[in-house]
Amino acid sequence: MLVPLLLLILGLVMLIVGGDLLVRGASTMARVLGVSELVVGLTVVAFGTSAPELAVNVLAAWEDKGDISFGNIVGSNIANIGLILGIAALIRPLQIRSQVIRRELPMKLLATIAVCVMAADEWLRGSGGAFDRSDGLIMLLLFCVFLYYTAAEVLYKSSPEDSIRTESAEVLEYVAPESKDGSLVVSAAMAIVGLGLLIGGGQVTVEQATNLALSFGVPQVVVGLTLVAVGTSLPELVTSVVAVYRGQSDIAVGNVIGSNIFNLLLIMGVSSAVRPIPVPDGGWFDLIWLGALSLILVPMVLTANQRLIRREGLILLLAYAAYISWRVLLVLNGS
Repeated sequence: MLVPLLLLILGLVMLIVGGDLLVRGASTMARVLGVSELVVGLTVVAFGTSAPELAVNVLAAWEDKGDISFGNIVGSNIANIGLILGIAALIRPLQIRSQVIRRELPMKLLATIAVCVMAADEWLRGSGGAFDRSDGLIMLLLFCVFLYYTAAEVLYKSSPEDSIRTESAEVLEYVAPESKDGSLVVSAAMAIVGLGLLIGGGQVTVEQATNLALSFGVPQVVVGLTLVAVGTSLPELVTSVVAVYRGQSDIAVGNVIGSNIFNLLLIMGVSSAVRPIPVPDGGWFDLIWLGALSLILVPMVLTANQRLIRREGLILLLAYAAYISWRVLLVLNGS
């Protein structure tokens, strides 16, 4: 029981380090080649921060372990809202810029609703709930629409103070500082090593999550919803906490909402296109929790002068604790 847990932690560390190396290497390559920082921020950095979840989910789908795929995506999104935003707001009230409310939040709600509708096969088609390949293609289409809309608005309509412009510059300067001696070969090697660690870490994580579920006698989806989901969300947690300490709360909020959109549309879309992902037992209640947290977030960000205050952060954190407790009780009761 201890060995699978330690190996699972090792796999998660490989995923986090691999994702970081991939982003740093690819971003430095882009800078050496003269690509604009905004384009890099919208593509390499944004995709790279979701690399751990993507690696785990694609490998889990490929190995026909859909419960881990489902658990990782839904669990990561629940953790992003309840755990990460809750902790960030407790540290310091989060000021939310209008661009996040106007652009990202509606897309996040649309993505959540779309995923819930796609999971309702039992009621809509009279068959078992699953995200099949057609659902995956629809998710990827929605993601392309979101990416095009965001890129077009930021590139042609937004002001220099747009949150995505600011975040792209700040994050890119952190992961790939401008320097005259940037080496294309070194940055390419860094990106390749990062990709290798992602693939290896994803393989270890999927295998050990399965072994851990067998050791504890719990469903694989529970391990995916808890340990794997929180582990792959650690980069978002670190980014958000650091941003809050620096007084850049808009980056913390944008990071979480953007990650949720990527998880639901890109990662779920790619995973279910590789192999259909069934909705596991209890999965509908997980989706209901995700939908409820997403809806609760809306009035929170629209009130108190568009700030997420400490009291609201505590509510989100308690909601997350209640969800985890409920999931554990289900396991203990044999449900």
